Amino acid sequence: MAAYPDDSFPYQGLLPKKETGAASFLSRYPEYDGRGILIAILDTGVDPGAQGLQVTSDGKPKIIDIIDTTGSGDVNTSTILKPKDGKITGISGRTLKIPENWINPSEKYHVGLKNGYEIFPKALRERIQKEKREKLWDPVHRNCLAEACRKLDEFDSTHTSLSQAEKIEREELQTQVEMLNSMEKKYCDSGPSYDCLVWHDGETWRACVDTSELGDLSNCSVLRNYSVAQEYASLGLSEMLNYSINVYDEGNTLCIVASGGAHGTHVASIAAGFFPDDPERNGVAPGAQILAVKIGDTRLSTMETGTGLIRAMIETIKYKCDLVNYSYGEATHWPNAGCICEVINDAVLKHNVIYVSSAGNNGPCLSTVGCPGGTTSSVIGVGAYVSPDMMVSEYSLREKLPANQYTWSSRGPCADGALGVSISAPGGAIASVPNWTLRGTQLMNGTSMSSPNACGGIALLLSGLKANGIGYSVHFIRRALENTAMKIEDIEVFAQGHGIIQVDKAYEYLVQNSFMPTCNLGFNVFVGNQRGIYLRDLHNQASPSDHGVAIEPVFPEYAVNSERISLQLHIALTCNASWINCPSHLELMNQCRHINIRVNPSGLHEGVHFTEVCGYDTTAPDAGPLFRLPITVTVPLRVHETSGYELVCSDVHFKPGQITRHFLDVPCGATWAEVTVSSLSSDVSSKFVLHAVQLEKQKAYRTNEFYKFISLLEKGSCSEAFPVLHGKTLEFCIARWWASLGDVSVKYTISFHGILCTPSQLHINAADGITRFDVLSTMKYEEVAPLISLKCWIQSLRPISAKTRPLGPRDTLPNNRQFYEIILMYSFHQTKNGEVTVSCPLLCELLYESEYDSQLWMLFDQNKKLMGSGDAYPHQYALKLDKGDYTIRLQVRHEQLSELERLKDLPIIVSHRIPNSLNLDVYDNHGNALIGKKKSNTLTLQSGCTQPFFVTSLPDDKIPKGAGPGCFLSGSLTLAKSELGKKAGQAASKRQGKFKKDMVSVQYHLIPSPNKQKNGNKDREKDVEKEKDVKDEFADALRDLKIQWMAKYVFVPRNVLDENVFYEELKESYPTHLPLYVARLHQLDNEKERMKRMDAIVEAADDVISRIDQTALAIHLAMKTDPRPEAATVKSDMERQKSSLIDALCRKGCALADTILQYHSQDGATSEEVDSTGDDTKDSLANLSETFWEILKWTELTDSKVLTFAYKHALVNKMHGRALKFAIKLLEDKPNKENWKNCIQVMQLLGWRHCASFTESSLSIMFPQEYAPF
Repeated sequence: MAAYPDDSFPYQGLLPKKETGAASFLSRYPEYDGRGILIAILDTGVDPGAQGLQVTSDGKPKIIDIIDTTGSGDVNTSTILKPKDGKITGISGRTLKIPENWINPSEKYHVGLKNGYEIFPKALRERIQKEKREKLWDPVHRNCLAEACRKLDEFDSTHTSLSQAEKIEREELQTQVEMLNSMEKKYCDSGPSYDCLVWHDGETWRACVDTSELGDLSNCSVLRNYSVAQEYASLGLSEMLNYSINVYDEGNTLCIVASGGAHGTHVASIAAGFFPDDPERNGVAPGAQILAVKIGDTRLSTMETGTGLIRAMIETIKYKCDLVNYSYGEATHWPNAGCICEVINDAVLKHNVIYVSSAGNNGPCLSTVGCPGGTTSSVIGVGAYVSPDMMVSEYSLREKLPANQYTWSSRGPCADGALGVSISAPGGAIASVPNWTLRGTQLMNGTSMSSPNACGGIALLLSGLKANGIGYSVHFIRRALENTAMKIEDIEVFAQGHGIIQVDKAYEYLVQNSFMPTCNLGFNVFVGNQRGIYLRDLHNQASPSDHGVAIEPVFPEYAVNSERISLQLHIALTCNASWINCPSHLELMNQCRHINIRVNPSGLHEGVHFTEVCGYDTTAPDAGPLFRLPITVTVPLRVHETSGYELVCSDVHFKPGQITRHFLDVPCGATWAEVTVSSLSSDVSSKFVLHAVQLEKQKAYRTNEFYKFISLLEKGSCSEAFPVLHGKTLEFCIARWWASLGDVSVKYTISFHGILCTPSQLHINAADGITRFDVLSTMKYEEVAPLISLKCWIQSLRPISAKTRPLGPRDTLPNNRQFYEIILMYSFHQTKNGEVTVSCPLLCELLYESEYDSQLWMLFDQNKKLMGSGDAYPHQYALKLDKGDYTIRLQVRHEQLSELERLKDLPIIVSHRIPNSLNLDVYDNHGNALIGKKKSNTLTLQSGCTQPFFVTSLPDDKIPKGAGPGCFLSGSLTLAKSELGKKAGQAASKRQGKFKKDMVSVQYHLIPSPNKQKNGNKDREKDVEKEKDVKDEFADALRDLKIQWMAKYVFVPRNVLDENVFYEELKESYPTHLPLYVARLHQLDNEKERMKRMDAIVEAADDVISRIDQTALAIHLAMKTDPRPEAATVKSDMERQKSSLIDALCRKGCALADTILQYHSQDGATSEEVDSTGDDTKDSLANLSETFWEILKWTELTDSKVLTFAYKHALVNKMHGRALKFAIKLLEDKPNKENWKNCIQVMQLLGWRHCASFTESSLSIMFPQEYAPF
């Protein structure tokens, strides 16, 4: 029998506060629980209806404002309407009834439309789509399909020998089944479309979103800006997505603010959640208030953007926030720089905002901290720590393990030598999430969770300081945190920083040292333009090196000049490392002072070594360092030829969470490494992380990163490969996953291989015919099997327009620092369905470090429907597009208009994925390449040997459709024969949406396609024929010009010109010229008043038909070959006659069908009531049927020229399945609104109301009036 369970639960581990000293602080100072502190949560948005986020512990509103700074919730409401009879026609076309109790003195309403799925979080969108399909589509559609199949089966069972009419009847039934199956496969839910109204009630702006989608506004919520009265509403009982609003630009922009993910609400709950009835669930600072700022753009799957971040800092300063929590970040190419980082630094240093951010989740290798958390001087970067209580409460581990840093928590140092991680805090919590998740709480982990835990702890400190009237600066707070943090044994400094935040001790430090003259001082410590000393590569360690260090005091913005004058600090400099020589003292005043430090790494063993030079105030040494200079040296191990360029580690014992690092000097000539890990334990399976990083100057760590999470079974093994750079230190890290239980022993081997290609990147010009490259085996015997694979074709675009303008108040920094934008427009044609990726090479891969504050592109179809968006990281935003024309709009922002003007001709590229990769032929000698014989096979090269290879051009018929001169094909060259060698050399997706590039990239540059002889023997005929008389040529040209202008008469007022008279004159002059009668037919058929001239159209069509010798045409088309010398001319003439004949028959048929359909619509009948018709209509029906069979003699009904007739013929004859089939084909050629309405009409006639309803509700989304705003 099971033991009776313990009725106690370790609540303290669900949202940890004990480990950080927050719990003891609150028990001692319960009123210093964050009261009076405002935290800006910059994240995916916060749900105001989530548990614990309504009020503070002292009864104030928990969330003072909710703001979307990304633009993803913006609605263009610049259209102004006045009600008529209390009603307005919305942008969707719905009639909106204005409730009588609405107050609007001006009677002017700003109206707009928003696609609901543009503001739905991805998880919610997928849930609603699934629910709608299961509840509203599938049951009805299955019933319709079953009924259609039943009718077809009944027909087949009662009809054996079919007449022509019965065959068509059966085809109609079969088509209905096919259409239903097709619509099942192509089912697409475009989402709800909400009409939006904005008006001013005389006091404030109000807005209403028609969530009913019926125009019934009396049942919809009317909201004011959230800051006015903390009002919010829900988009529906199924959605449970709470939203609030903000009105901008004098009512011309409505912003619907909804959380883009669960992340932001969870973060806010950790920092400041308050549960009066369940205090165990409280956040760290339940008394603090929150400014919820959505910086995660829903259009980009909640990726942060420069626009969102700059606007967020503007709002942070405007609301005078005390703290910012930022649980976001990306790898950056260079630290502590860029437009966004400058704005953050200004907010911190000039407005005393304490900025707390996650360090990143990209460990366990060193130098993997993200920006801004680990790379920006003014930001406090927080690592993620897991305690034994968390392991039991949150993760339900079978046993408590020692406290540790999470395996994935990013490590320092930063590329410029800064420590990277300032402090650590618990990196997991079970906390509140938005209502749309349909759960109250959720477990999440990451430095995203450690950051708000630390931020909440800092809020407690500030609350206590404010309550006691103690002033502070960001420097003072940071120094208190770092000098009182608790260091955990066995956790390296790069992971935990200065240690785990200790709120209680930090508060004591602040109180005790608040009267010191240095308390609010900060210090800039730089080594050149670096913030520390970081010697990573072997060539930096050959001899002792001297480094000049600049130390400068930084005063708070509010400091007075007398404080600057009186500063005189006596600094003691200390370092506990024997390999560092530094001065012992420094006299510091309000001036930048310089010292020299010598680093002598010659006696250090292989591995990583860290120390700090600390500066203490000699008058208060117990206060800890005033400043620190971090110094890191990694001593790499040389891997020699004698060991086969291998590192073998046998029987290595791993405990849970243990990490082993190897720093290796990559041998000269090495291009990839292979690693094999084997378990030596027969009773324990385990999870490991294999991680490798090499650093290059001004390149992010992700550029040369390998990461693999593996599950190693008992006695199992795993092999992986990754590219390396020779001459650069490689850190290879093998880490036991933090939650793996039991000890395990493994053996692993790292071996280096080298095959070099010259040139290193292959550019092939198709005009060259043959291109050479050379392959060198650099280290050992290698099997070489070159393979060139082209995976996409690249199209370069120039803007067709460029417009700059100043932005509004949302984009104005303090001191009226105005931002500007440039919007560039590009267009391209997609020749067939496929996947594309848009990128701007000049700006892509740059976000925080970019000198431009933002870049965002939006791709639209020809109807202005938004197909997708993207920003700085193009590989995350591949789009699947149908054939058609597309427009790209690119927005770039900057503070200086002149910098934007430089971009007015900025090119972008569109990468089209090739469904089946194209391989180029490779030969091992020029002669074989020239005659195309004996392609290269596998060759074995010994070390130091070179082999040339030759690549031939791609056959012209293999060039993708749409690609031409100015475009190029892109792919990769793999050289190694082994699977691991190939794997190392090819591009692949990496974690968190990042992308590994090819080891040897290939660009194949296209040339014009060959000139095809279109006219056959015409040139030869021209030599034989006598030259036309100039007078004859002039007469023909004059005739053709007159005919061309005849068609334009339809647009000229009738009292000026009479096209009938003109036509008769031409007819008299050229009675046998067929193009004249064709032009007359087109003229009549294209008139605006076409419906009044049906008889004339039929007569004109008959005129064209009668002038074509159909017998002669049929005889010619039946001929296999024509030996006559004038065969090409005859063929061309016959093809024109056939085209004219089909065109005339189709126009005649359409006119007859329209006449019949018009008769029934005027008679009040439907097309199903054709039986009770007059004699004229019966004649038209007979004529229509005759025309139908006549067309079938010459072409198929699926011919694009015939589709309109086929659709109308089927409609007249009640063959609605066929009509829908042809209407959909018309839609594929011309996806306009009229063709969609035709499809909806036929769906309704078929009784498929669910199909019609889903399609009709999508029209306003598919055909917006304007481009979506940025």
